[in-house]
Amino acid sequence: MLDVGDGNRVYWETCGNPAGKPALVLHGGPGSGAGPFWRRLFDPAAYRVVLLDQRGCGRSTPDAADPRTSLAANTTPHLIADIELLRQHLGIEAWLVLGGSWGVTLALAYAEQHPGRVCELVLFSVTNTTRREVEWVTRDMGRVFPEEWARFRDAVPDQERDGSLVEAYARMLDDPDPAVRERAAREWCRWEDVHVSTHPGHRPDPRFEDPRFRLRFARLVTHYWRHSGFLEDGALLRDAGKLAGIPGVMVHGRMDISGPADIAWNLAQVWPDAELVLIGEEGHGLSGDATTEAVLAATDRFRPL
Repeated sequence: MLDVGDGNRVYWETCGNPAGKPALVLHGGPGSGAGPFWRRLFDPAAYRVVLLDQRGCGRSTPDAADPRTSLAANTTPHLIADIELLRQHLGIEAWLVLGGSWGVTLALAYAEQHPGRVCELVLFSVTNTTRREVEWVTRDMGRVFPEEWARFRDAVPDQERDGSLVEAYARMLDDPDPAVRERAAREWCRWEDVHVSTHPGHRPDPRFEDPRFRLRFARLVTHYWRHSGFLEDGALLRDAGKLAGIPGVMVHGRMDISGPADIAWNLAQVWPDAELVLIGEEGHGLSGDATTEAVLAATDRFRPL
C-alpha cells in the first residue's frame, strides 16, 4: 500500500522478473481494478510487471463502494501524480506502459505529461474519454440497442431523460437512499454489459453480480465521464506530438462500437511512432484470442534482447 495523500492509499504489486524490464499496467473502468489476468500479457522472465489499483477501487482505500467516500481527490491529475510517486518509490527510471479502455486515456495523459518516463506504449480498446465519446456511449448507442437503451434511460427520472444521462446517474449514485443507489448501479452496469456485447461469444461480466463492485464501478465511471476524464476536451489528440519518439502499438477490435475504431485511427495519424492493429471480428477489451495475441505480440516485441 502506498500513501499518496488526501487520505488515499493505493495498492500495488510487482510480479515476473525483479531484474526485468519495468512495465506498468493501467486498468480500465475507471474502477475495474488490476486483476490477475493482466500478468498474463507479459513474459514473466523478461518483465518486472507493476500492477496498480487506481484510487478508490480494487484493493486501494478508501473504497468508492462506500457512499461516504468522497471522490473530490479522485481525478486524472491525482492518478498521474500517483503513478509518478509509485515510479519513484520503486526506483524505476522509465517503463513500458500498458493500458486498456479507460487505461488508454490515463496512459496517454501520463505519457504526454511525462514522455521521458515512458519507453513504449501498448494500448488496446483505445479511448480518449471526450465529451463526444461519453455522449456516444450513453445516448447514441441507443440506435444500436434501442430496447436496452430505453431501459437505461428510463431508470432516470422523467425530467432528466433529455439531458445528460451520465450526470443523472452520478446524482442517483450519490443519493442518500440506498435503494436509489442500488438501482442506479444495477442499471448502469447492465447497460455497460450491453454496449460491449458486439463480439461473438460475449458473456456478461460476473463482477457485476457483486453489489459492492457495481456501486464502486458505477460511481467511478460516472464521476470521470461527467468530467470528460478531467481533461481538456480533445487535448490527448491535440498533444499527441509529445509522444514522438515513443514506440507504440494500439490494438482495437473493429466490432468495438462502444469505442469506435476512428478514435484509434485518428490518434495513429498524429502519433508517428504508433502502429494500429485492427482485429476484424472482435469487440471491446480482450474479447477474443486475436486481440490477446496481438497485445502479447506487442509486449514480446518490446521485451529486452
